[in-house]
This record gives sequence, C-alpha cells and structure tokens, in this order.
Amino acid sequence: MNKKKLLKYLKTFLPLALGVFFIFYSYYGFTPEERQKLFENIAEVNPLWVTLALVGGLLSHMSRAYRWKLLLEPLGYKIRFSTAFMGIMSGYLANLGIPRSGEVLRGATAATYDNIPFEKAFGTIIAERAVDVVIAFTLVFIAILLHTNEFFLFFEEYNINPWFSIIGLVILILMGSLIFFIIKKSSQPIFIKVRNFFSGILQGVKSILHMKNTLAFILHTLFIWGMYVLMFYILKFAFLEMQDLSFPTMLTAFIVGSFSISITNGGVGIYPVAVGATFALFDISKETGEAFGWVDWSLQTILSIVIGGFSLLLLPVLNKKKKTE
Repeated sequence: MNKKKLLKYLKTFLPLALGVFFIFYSYYGFTPEERQKLFENIAEVNPLWVTLALVGGLLSHMSRAYRWKLLLEPLGYKIRFSTAFMGIMSGYLANLGIPRSGEVLRGATAATYDNIPFEKAFGTIIAERAVDVVIAFTLVFIAILLHTNEFFLFFEEYNINPWFSIIGLVILILMGSLIFFIIKKSSQPIFIKVRNFFSGILQGVKSILHMKNTLAFILHTLFIWGMYVLMFYILKFAFLEMQDLSFPTMLTAFIVGSFSISITNGGVGIYPVAVGATFALFDISKETGEAFGWVDWSLQTILSIVIGGFSLLLLPVLNKKKKTE
C-alpha cells in the first residue's frame, strides 16, 4: 500500500476508531446501576419534544438549501431547491463515513444534476462555511461571557489548552498563505491548472459579496442557527432533571457539543460524552447528561441517514425522469 492510500484510509478510519473508543469509554465508565439509569432516561424521553426537535432540524436543513440558492445566483446559476436540499442531506450522510467528504459530494451534486461548475459550487460552500464559523465563534464568545468559570473548569478538568487551537489556526493560515503565494507566482503547468481551479472556487466564495438579496441571506443564516440552538434547547424538556436549566447553560453545552462533532465522524461516541461532561458542571447527573447527548446525537444522525439515504436514491431517479420528459 502506497503512502497516499495509507493516508486516505487513516483519514477515514481513525476518526471512526476514535468514535468507537468513546462509545466504549462512555459505556464502561458507568457502573451497572448507572448504565441502567442511563437507559431508563433514554427510554422515558417525552416523544413530543423529540418530534419538535426533529422538525426544527429539518427546517434548518431546508433553510440551508434556500441560502445556497441565494449564493449561486450572483454567479449566473440557478439550482433547483430539490437538488440543493438533497445535495446537502447526501453530504451530511457522507460526512458520517468520511469527514468533510460531504462538501465535495454536495458540489458534485450541483455539477451533475444542475450543470453548475464544480469549482464554483464548491466555492459557495466554502463561503457558507466561513459565515457559519463566524456565527459559531460569536456564540462561543457569548457562552464564555455568560459562563466563564465553567469553561475554565471544563478546560482544566480535561487538560484542554485553548491556546494550542489558536496557535494551530495561525500556523495553518500562514502555511496556506505561503502555498497560495507559490501557486500564484509559479509558471509550472500543474500549478497553472491548480490556479485556474482555485480561481473558480474564489469566484464562488466572492458570490457572497454580490448577492442581490443580502437580507434574505442574513435571515436564513440566523434562522438556521436559531433552529440549531432551539432544537438543542427544547430537548431539555424531555428530561425531568433538566427542565430548570437556563438558556445560557444550554447554550454552553450546545457549543461544546458542536465543536466535538468535528473530532470524530459526525461526533459518534464523543458528542454524548462532551455534552454530558458540560452538564455535569451544572450539577446534572452523568446518566442524564449523557442520555441527553445520545438522544440529541441520534436525532441528528437519523435525519442524516434517513433523508440523506433517500436523497442519494431519488436524485438520479428524479433527474432521469426530468431528462425523459
């Protein structure tokens, strides 16, 4: 096996292996009595709040599809809502297997079914992600202001040094800038091809600066993140022990859980542990906190698997039907 294939397999299976480790870590970290209580908490969840959380998640995905349409319009391309929505859901499903592969699949979906150049579609996806990162870090800042002591306790208990993440980000930016400079100045044919490809991506990224309906884009962005937070918040009413938790507390757990998703494929294994550990800082039992994490993670994963799976099946069928009409 050559080095390239080895790296590919490692990128795919290491996060999955880490997720499996955290599942075992979570399970065997409980005593038999605590495990029984964990399962009881999951079994006794109020289905009304679970259903409302599922609806909130579905609405956020639909809004994301409309937002993608807005980004593609300045480039002169129109993507059907069905293609945008099913491309997004297919991407979420792909991310459960191979991290970050969903964005590539989403761009390929737009190119295959609505004739949008891949590099430009992918550029708009990068623009979306940049906006989402800004929103995410804004929420982090708000959460830290509201619960500064709890965050520091969490970092201390799990030996997390946030400065490492900041320094790592700066190093990545510097390395990216150096690579960009080399590609831009080189006259080598391969670098010219790379430059042309990234030029298309850059056009997609810049689409955010040329939208005709900026207000609609902002409102969709706020709605998407509002649904994410609301989906997380209302789920607390499904657990008796958590019903008195404040919004700032739920926001803190939401932030920790959101960042844990990037560590393994779709947050498998680690998401419930991270969310449960955060709730423990606010005197919620480990069994209830991790039960909440498992239920919330399961809802997100079910949406991705069911709707993403149907999307992968329906996309070629619907487009074949369109071509024969």
